[in-house]
Amino acid sequence: MDDRFPDFTSSRLVAEPRANDNAAPESVSELAGRLKRMVEGEFGRVRLRGEISGYKRASSGHVYLALKDDAALIDGVMWRGSAGRLAFTPQDGVEVIATGKLTTYPGRSRYQIVIDHLELAGEGALMALLEKLKARLAGEGLFDAAKKRPLPFLPRTIGIVTSPTGAVIRDILHRLADRCPSHVLVWPVKVQGEGAAAEIAAAVRGFGALPQDGPVRRPDLLIVARGGGSIEDLWCFNEEVVVRAVAASPIPVISAVGHETDTTLCDHAADLRAPTPTAAAELAVPVRADLAHSIATLALRTERCARRYHDRGREQLAALVRVMPRRDALLGPQRQRLDDAAGRLSLALERRVATARRNLDRHGHALRPAMLTQRLAQARARFDGTARMLEQVNPDNLLQKGYVRVVAKTNGKTVATAADARAAGALQLHFRDGVLDAKVERAGGRAYVEPTQPTLL
Repeated sequence: MDDRFPDFTSSRLVAEPRANDNAAPESVSELAGRLKRMVEGEFGRVRLRGEISGYKRASSGHVYLALKDDAALIDGVMWRGSAGRLAFTPQDGVEVIATGKLTTYPGRSRYQIVIDHLELAGEGALMALLEKLKARLAGEGLFDAAKKRPLPFLPRTIGIVTSPTGAVIRDILHRLADRCPSHVLVWPVKVQGEGAAAEIAAAVRGFGALPQDGPVRRPDLLIVARGGGSIEDLWCFNEEVVVRAVAASPIPVISAVGHETDTTLCDHAADLRAPTPTAAAELAVPVRADLAHSIATLALRTERCARRYHDRGREQLAALVRVMPRRDALLGPQRQRLDDAAGRLSLALERRVATARRNLDRHGHALRPAMLTQRLAQARARFDGTARMLEQVNPDNLLQKGYVRVVAKTNGKTVATAADARAAGALQLHFRDGVLDAKVERAGGRAYVEPTQPTLL
């Protein structure tokens, strides 16, 4: 039995100091500190291979995860500085190799590894990570063919996201100059290594944020390009931040990353994939010489069509002229009819004059003075007879025999009844020697005529 520890076979309520023992009991913190120093001194830096589990990135930027295999699990932490230098985005289920310092976390009585560097455990792990990310982004619809936009036929401005040094930018500019010189804006970025994905995504978003009518015109087309390389070299174009920026770009994007056999997630998110950067330039613009030839061909065809239309119209006009009758043929019958009508008119006028002369000769005797005098006497006799008849029927003739003619003063009509006289009110009495005004008055229930001032005829 270790003499440092008492015999616990007998139970005590209160701990008592032991004889010849001046050391006080250790605190939990002291023991945890001793364990921490022991683990760190014994193991120091280690390299662990395992599968990521429980990956989490805190708002502080620190990364927390666990590494596991079939039989064990160890916690891990990666501080913000180291996490910012990661060349990929860790995901659960991906096998990695972690390099760091083994230590303990006294707050939870756990041992853990503080990771300085995290790498994928071979190309198999890299491909597994790629497939997981591809499946997740495809499930969000970022690669849908229905979202692909057609490229502009002849872009006025082309934006290029690539490294400003190297053969890629020279090849693209050279091919654009050969095919159809265009206005080019280059956004220089790193295309490999730490921070490359963030720069590429920022460049794509930056081009899309340019105003249409600003001092720097927004491109009509973007080319995201890089030369060939290994899957590790091209990995920044598989990063989620780049894929999302390309998929959300308001400008159509051509992805030209690597050689023809290289494929990245950026290719799936872009509107069109080019097998090489040079091919991207060929897809971006047509050949100016071909355009000029096409325009010249269309102009020639237009001219030929116009000439053919003109010739066909002239042929049709000539055909119509041949079948149309001559002017003399059209006007001849009308002229003949006019001549016939003129001849008949002359004869008709002569006959009309002769007929009128005969009628005048036949009725001319009625216009002699004796005949006129006789007709005048007959008319006068008829007039005298009519005058005598009127004199006989004149009602005023009866006034000579003592009769009176009563007339309504308002309208001058003869009053024939007492009712008409009462209705008229004011009367005129026509006597043989004059006219007397009268009015109808009522006295004793009877109407009588009261004469007024007489009027002499």
